[in-house]
Amino acid sequence: MASRFIASSILGTMASAVCANPIENLGGSDNFRINPGEISNWPMLKIKYLSDPKKIAALLPPGIEPGDEPTVFVTFYNVPIEESPEYGTVVSVEAKYNGVKGEYTVGFAISQEEPVLLCQKLWGQPKYLAQTTYFRYGDTVEAKCTHQGYTFIEFKGKVTGTVPNPPDFTQNDWWIKCIPSVDMQGYDVPPKVVHVRSEYGTALMQKVEGKLTLRDSPWDPMTEYLPVLGPVSAHLWTPVFKDRGISDAGPLDPVKFAPFADTIGGSRYPGHHGGPRKDK
Repeated sequence: MASRFIASSILGTMASAVCANPIENLGGSDNFRINPGEISNWPMLKIKYLSDPKKIAALLPPGIEPGDEPTVFVTFYNVPIEESPEYGTVVSVEAKYNGVKGEYTVGFAISQEEPVLLCQKLWGQPKYLAQTTYFRYGDTVEAKCTHQGYTFIEFKGKVTGTVPNPPDFTQNDWWIKCIPSVDMQGYDVPPKVVHVRSEYGTALMQKVEGKLTLRDSPWDPMTEYLPVLGPVSAHLWTPVFKDRGISDAGPLDPVKFAPFADTIGGSRYPGHHGGPRKDK
């Protein structure tokens, strides 16, 4: 059972690729048939907007560089893990490591408890428990995430049409693995960058017009570090999972990383003894 769980966690969002495909393309991008009640192959709600480059830079530890644009990415999803639905909300920012463009994951709020510590221990994946509500009803799309009693992000919109599928692409994500020492004077596992390289195709993409709302929360301080300063775009994306690899990309300077080691829960937001900072 343990090896089976680890295998499914390694695949992560590729879980739907290893089970029978519940979607049948009947010809044309709008002609899909899906098993009633199916939890696999749900589309992801992908949102992005421009934020404050200085505030994004404040979240990045030395060694992780800001991207070309101060872009924030939000993904709401439902993916089957261990044959049951996991609802999640992922927040990341455009960033580079060793000149390679990608996304630095700030927070990975999920509904399942089982993967949280395992994924943190293995790869430093910034997971923590939270409640995500995400659904589509007709052309209406709604999603929100609540953590420690605060609904810190919410989106409401309407599907406005199907758009052409983009070419297959590679996505690079950067996580940080680090374990402080028992005496809190150093590290048992010095900080290192974990590289997640994913290969994707697209089965269906639909544009969504709507409103994104960020709310103040001491536990998920998006309004402080990632305010909306530019246009918001959103779409529903049904991915085709082609390949995924997770590797040790290299170390970060342990001294320079020290101010970034204390975070709010499993996220990468700056914290105090695992909770919100007391100076806020």
